[in-house]
Amino acid sequence: MFGVNEIGAAMVAVSFAAGLNVYATIATLGLLGRMNMVTLPVPIAMLSNEWVIGVSLLLFLLEFVADKIPLFDLFWNALQTFIRVPAGALLAWSAATPLSPAGQVMVAVAGAAIALAAHGGKLAMRGAVTASPEPFSNIALSFGEDVLAIGLTWFAIEHPYLAAGIALALVVTVAVVVRWVWRALKRSVARR
Repeated sequence: MFGVNEIGAAMVAVSFAAGLNVYATIATLGLLGRMNMVTLPVPIAMLSNEWVIGVSLLLFLLEFVADKIPLFDLFWNALQTFIRVPAGALLAWSAATPLSPAGQVMVAVAGAAIALAAHGGKLAMRGAVTASPEPFSNIALSFGEDVLAIGLTWFAIEHPYLAAGIALALVVTVAVVVRWVWRALKRSVARR
């Protein structure tokens, strides 16, 4: 059983994973809860329900396919902004139930910000890779994001502090990559 600090650390990583692929993250949490590898906080204990797991896996399969189609993936990921960021906030909020209401809100905002950073980095990388004329880099990037979301969620349960450190390092990396992509796009537009 995790203490409050371990739960908080795990939710930092899980919020990042949700920003990459919320359906894979929810399915992974549900499966880990179902296999009694983790006791999910009460507000999200229903994630271990077989129906929730089944629907999450079905949506993950849909995203798995949609995310590999160049150009459509940009549209798909833009729409997912309205799902991934609130899911990151909700997952973080659920982990903070032992805190005061104000503390719980602050943790939810942090979860949303972490999910937004992951999602924003994903969108920036997709924008850069989709411009590539071959489809293989897009497929490889998408597959890597899926593996990272699932792996980071599992790792957060096994090693919450290390997973939180990895997620925070990835947030910094995302900030650098987004800045790099933004500058490259500005230079590209300026040349035309």
